[in-house]
Amino acid sequence: MDVLSDVMTVLRTGRPFAARFARAAPWSDHCFGRLNGFGVQLMVRGTAVAVTEDGEVFKLGPGDALVVPRSSAHLVADAPDTPPGPRCRPGHSPDGAVIRFDDPDATHVMLCVAYELAPNRTHPLIGGLPDFVHIPSDPGARPELASTIAMLDTELTAELRGGDTLVPALLDAVLMYLLRALLGPGTAECGFGGWAAALADHSIAAALEAVHADPARQWTVASLGEVAGLSRSAFSRRFTELVGQPPLAYLTSWRLTLAARLLADTDAPLATVARQVGYASEFAFAAAFKRDFGTPPGQFRKQTPACDPATEPFRREPVLL
Repeated sequence: MDVLSDVMTVLRTGRPFAARFARAAPWSDHCFGRLNGFGVQLMVRGTAVAVTEDGEVFKLGPGDALVVPRSSAHLVADAPDTPPGPRCRPGHSPDGAVIRFDDPDATHVMLCVAYELAPNRTHPLIGGLPDFVHIPSDPGARPELASTIAMLDTELTAELRGGDTLVPALLDAVLMYLLRALLGPGTAECGFGGWAAALADHSIAAALEAVHADPARQWTVASLGEVAGLSRSAFSRRFTELVGQPPLAYLTSWRLTLAARLLADTDAPLATVARQVGYASEFAFAAAFKRDFGTPPGQFRKQTPACDPATEPFRREPVLL
């Protein structure tokens, strides 16, 4: 699995949430943050404004996306002068739900998507993004994103058989296309620093891909530098500057992140988990895990519910506004 897919697969937990709102102006919503949430709002028809609690304003047109990596609270309305509507209750909608609000005279259509992220680990990719990222529509440059949003809108509208499978798949596709748009194919096109910029750097990205492809391998700074095509010192310096951690510190952090997911989702013995993430002994693994997570791996497993999204169907419920 490639590094970007790997990160999002391991960090996501539970089922994604989707909502389709078709409304006639004027309208206004308070969007509260979802605990450990990663939110996306997609404008399908009409124009709107999103206003953060700090007063920053984003103008959203058809095809635009507003990515909210930490699900920060904000207001969305059809126009800047529309009075604020009633506050939505945080956590009102269940996980794995599709909620819809249809107005036959709708002037605006917006899709809202949210993912729940693992509560005990924030990856540098997420932590390095700003609270709000506006991605303007550009069908010429990103036709696949425009097409997938259109398919998602159709699927949320139709409520046909097979939707429990298609909707999550389309949500994942939209998320990946948006992340591609955020990161850009090259360093010059990536508008962010940190891990996002590291992915856009060919040398450091090669090292990250190697770590994610084989986290259990006994990597050294020198061997990762060879993968990156850089000397040991040059690689270590550039990796630390872009990723925000030295190479082996990132390796350890990612191994333990993988271990946490294995502990939550499988009943594999601790010794097996330890080997899968690169530890020669269960004792060394347990010590490292407790140092990082603050609890022994066995206790962590008992306290963390398992997550198997594939077996949890979406629920379709009406939304009351």
